[in-house]
Amino acid sequence: MKPVTEYEDYRVYMQDYYTERKRVSSFSWREFTRASGFTSPTYLKLVCECKTRLSPQGAEKVGMAMELAGFELEYFKSMVTYCHAKTDQERKSAYETMLELASNNKVKVVDGDAFKYFESWVHPVVRELAPVMSGATPGDIAKRCCQVVSAAEIRESLDFMVRIGLLKKNGDNYVQADKHLKGMTSAVSVALRYMHREMAHFAEEAIIRFTPSERNFTGLTMGISAEDYKKILQELDVCRKKVAQIALNSRGTERVYRLNLQLFPLTWKEDNSDVR
Repeated sequence: MKPVTEYEDYRVYMQDYYTERKRVSSFSWREFTRASGFTSPTYLKLVCECKTRLSPQGAEKVGMAMELAGFELEYFKSMVTYCHAKTDQERKSAYETMLELASNNKVKVVDGDAFKYFESWVHPVVRELAPVMSGATPGDIAKRCCQVVSAAEIRESLDFMVRIGLLKKNGDNYVQADKHLKGMTSAVSVALRYMHREMAHFAEEAIIRFTPSERNFTGLTMGISAEDYKKILQELDVCRKKVAQIALNSRGTERVYRLNLQLFPLTWKEDNSDVR
């Protein structure tokens, strides 16, 4: 069975644990539930079927029943917190705890590097800026950033991206490696949403911070159908790829820019089925 740190959903881990025990013995849900200190013989089966959930106290009891201890038990409990978090901030905090537990015990979390990269604006900006600032110190790079960031944060970002292969160090210089970072877990989606909010806030600041000659804001309010929406998404994808190609063919970087492509509803559907 895979280590607990290779999971981000505690229900999947519990199901895998049960399946593995069942494979080599007559292990049952009743036995699993009794070992965890619960009275209902099907309770943990219902948990794994997403029909109920574990409480923080229940998480500890189940973790101990699966013979988890030390940081692995704490990781399992943090997984429960992560899965039941109501906001992205709570999920992000729980996942960071999972990453810290794994890192402190020298084990890796699936998509942990992708989560760390996408959760902050610093990494993508430094990845673009560092290669064009030959011999620059972290302090020099920090001064070029429009947002406030310390030299220590820049140094940490550089070391991180070298470690995961997004940058290569050549003496005092950095070059971009031909590598793309992708992640498929829900934690990466949380990090991406967090970055989108952060970049949207920077865009709001840019309206006042920069002159119209340095930034571009355009918008269009329109009534469209669901089919139109799909067509527009396709056009935006084509546009994004064309812009990326222009940047790829650039003869030199003078500044690092951010392009946000946003399309969102301003009204509810006619039947109000999506009202929150």
